Amino acid sequence: MGLSPGFDAVVVGAGVVGLAAASELARTGRSVLILERRAGIGQEATSRNSQVIHAGLYYPPGSLKADLCCRGRELLYAWLEARGVPHRKLGKLVVASDEAELTKLEALIARGQANGVPGLRMLGARDTQIREPALAVAGALYSPESGILDAARFALSLLAEAEAQGATLLLNHEVIGLARGSGGWQVVVRTAGGEDEESLACEVVINAGGLASDSLAQAAGIDIDARGYRQRPCKGNYFALQASAGLRLSHLVYPVPPSPSEAEAGGLGIHATPDLNGGLRFGPDAHYTEKIDFGVDPAAAGRFASAVRRYLPEVREDQLVADFAGVRSKLAGPGEGFRDFVVQEETDAGAPGLINCIGIESPGLTASLAIGERVAALLQGRVR
Repeated sequence: MGLSPGFDAVVVGAGVVGLAAASELARTGRSVLILERRAGIGQEATSRNSQVIHAGLYYPPGSLKADLCCRGRELLYAWLEARGVPHRKLGKLVVASDEAELTKLEALIARGQANGVPGLRMLGARDTQIREPALAVAGALYSPESGILDAARFALSLLAEAEAQGATLLLNHEVIGLARGSGGWQVVVRTAGGEDEESLACEVVINAGGLASDSLAQAAGIDIDARGYRQRPCKGNYFALQASAGLRLSHLVYPVPPSPSEAEAGGLGIHATPDLNGGLRFGPDAHYTEKIDFGVDPAAAGRFASAVRRYLPEVREDQLVADFAGVRSKLAGPGEGFRDFVVQEETDAGAPGLINCIGIESPGLTASLAIGERVAALLQGRVR
C-alpha cells in the first residue's frame, strides 16, 4: 500500500463527521490521514438521510445534541454559503394532526427556545394552511431556521478543505486493528481485496467510523458495554412522491415526534422533505435491524401513505415509489429514552489519544462542523 510511516492524526471514516474533524485538525498544522473502507466518501449515513439542516428543537437543553446542533447549524449555513454548496433555508412546520397534539407542540417550542433556537412560533390551523394549502391539521410549530442541503457536495467541500490543509485520503482502506503503544497508536489497515495488511503509527486516532464506530472502540480496548457505547443499528426507509401527483411543498413538514413508547425506535416520524430539484420525499420510518441492508420493500408504500395522510390527506399509496434506505447509529435500544452523542477523549478508559465519535445519528449532519471543533478542542484539552 505504500503508507507513510507515521502521521500526527488518523481519522477513521470519511463521512461528514470524519471529514469535518480532519479539516479542523489539518487547519491546526497536524499531518492528517483519513482512512475510508468504502470506494468513495460519504457513502453511508452522510448520503442516506433526509438531507435536513435541523434548527435544534428536539434535544434536551445542555445535551451535546442540542449544543452541537445549534452551533453546527450556524457554522453550516456560513460554510455552505461561502463555498457555493447548494442549500435552501425552507423553514419547517411541525404539525399537530388534532387538538390533542397541540400540547405536545407547546412543549416542543419551549424546548427549542431553551436551546436558543430563534424565530419559533405557533401557528393556528388557518395560518398553517395559508403557508401550505395541502395540509389539513389543527396547527403547527414554525421553525424558520430549518433547511435542506446537498450533503454529497458538502462532503466534497469538506474534503477539499482538508486536502488544501495537507490532509491525505485513502479509499478502500479498512481499519481492522488499533493498539496503544508507548509512543502512540498502531493502526492496522486492510485493503478492499483483503489480501494486504499494513500498520502505521500516529499520535491520535479519531474514530468517526459510523456504523462501525463501536466495534472500532472495542478493537482499541474500550469496554463498550461498560461505557454504554454499543450501537443498535436502526433502519429507515424513504419513498418518493411521483411528480404526476402534482403536490408541491415549500416547507419541510414533520409530524409531532412519537414518544419511545409509541414507536419501535423513536425517530421524528415519517416527514415530508422537498428536495433541491423540486421533488418530494417521505420518510424515514424506524426499525431496529441486525443486518446492514439498504433495500426498500415496495410493499411498505401503504403504511407510508397512511402515516402521511394524517397531515396530507390527498396522498395515495399508488403515488409512492420506493426510493432509498439508511441505517442510523443509535445508542438507545427499544423503548429506551434519550441517548446523547458520544464525542469523547478516552484517557480515563486507558486509551489516551483516542477520540470516539459514537452514536452520531440525527442531527449529526447538521452538527458535523461543531463536532469537528469539539474534536480539536478535546485534543487541546479545552473541553472534557
